[in-house]
Amino acid sequence: MASSDPTAPFHLESYYTPTLPEGGDHLTVVTSIEAAQAGLVAAPQQRVLLFIIDKSGSMSGNPIEAVKQAVIQGVNALDEQSIFGVIAFDETASIVVPPRPATPGDKTNASSALHWLHGSGGTAFSTGLDLARGLLVNYPDAIRRAIFLTDGNNETERPGAFEPVLNACVGVFECDCWGLGTKWTVGEVQEVARRLNGKASLIPGPGEVAAAFRAAVEKAASKAVANVRLRLWSPQGTQLTLLKQMNPTIEDLSASGVRISPQVVEYPIGSWAPGESRDYQIDVAVPPGGLGEEMLAVRPSVVYQQAGQEQEIRSPAGRVVITWTTDEALSSRINPRVAHYTGQEELAQAIQAGLEARERGDDESATRLLGKAVRLATESDNDDMTARLKRVVDVEDAASGTVRLKRSVDKAATMDLELESTTTKRATRRPVANP
Repeated sequence: MASSDPTAPFHLESYYTPTLPEGGDHLTVVTSIEAAQAGLVAAPQQRVLLFIIDKSGSMSGNPIEAVKQAVIQGVNALDEQSIFGVIAFDETASIVVPPRPATPGDKTNASSALHWLHGSGGTAFSTGLDLARGLLVNYPDAIRRAIFLTDGNNETERPGAFEPVLNACVGVFECDCWGLGTKWTVGEVQEVARRLNGKASLIPGPGEVAAAFRAAVEKAASKAVANVRLRLWSPQGTQLTLLKQMNPTIEDLSASGVRISPQVVEYPIGSWAPGESRDYQIDVAVPPGGLGEEMLAVRPSVVYQQAGQEQEIRSPAGRVVITWTTDEALSSRINPRVAHYTGQEELAQAIQAGLEARERGDDESATRLLGKAVRLATESDNDDMTARLKRVVDVEDAASGTVRLKRSVDKAATMDLELESTTTKRATRRPVANP
């Protein structure tokens, strides 16, 4: 069932330069998808939320006590239609609270069960993730999410166990991840979040756990439809060379595409809440056309299941139609939204490369790269990123990117900057689509 109704649950709009130069064979498109504030689905799907908690020895004392209280508060915030459960892991994993409805009685029982949880043992992410997968496969039609927390490195993994388990979890549930303190590895936690369509964040200390979990529970409770896909149709002779989410975070989704037919590829884009919006970059290689020739290069649509029936949502504003011209003034003009996200990706790359240079002691490169990041953040009015950068460098002139590395930097500040480097500022809501 396909729809182009402007009142449809999803709206799509594409931004790009519609004119290619003579012989031009490549274009970049940013497609924005926005879920309706109301009527996203006729009846919200069942929601299942699991807490996957590290209970290794380093969590003993204040950390584990803070996490237990945060889980209890999170569970108490759930409505009775939600299902919740709690898993604890060290080098093995166990079910602390089996999946159950969030009724008053079951919330009380969960609080009692969590009381006995204490920290001991090593840390093996795969054990907690695999147990969660085994529970969540029993709810194939639900919105399935998890909250994952660790305070250490994934150091007790059995050789070769982590990657197969993570692969098996993909498509079964989504997972937001937190690292508590500063003794964990950013890349390890980021990989779990990235593969499971979630976000990785830092919690500086036990006192901030409750607020982080409260926000995660609210996010999970807001989701109304699961397993949404971005479907891209393109004509014969074209090739989709890249699909990236550009907002709210930069994530390369190219490898997740599933070819449905010779001209159609689908990309899973997870669960959605009413009013939620995301932007995607689509790169397309096209066969050069004749001057003045018009081509429908890409037709994006949103696909999901409702009441057992596939729904496909299209929008005329989402269609990508190009033509070829000899007018350089037209073909060289970059669409503002495309340019914005090109800058945001350049900002992320400068931050990551600058932090890497700083870590290996190359202060000259670190200063240059982090200065570039300050300049780019300032130019795009990305105040949040500018504030994070100022915890790592002293800014002398933001407009030119003139900075000095701080002599002493809190490790949490560099970890937070690295984690948030791919979080982008949204482009202007309604730029001129195709000048």
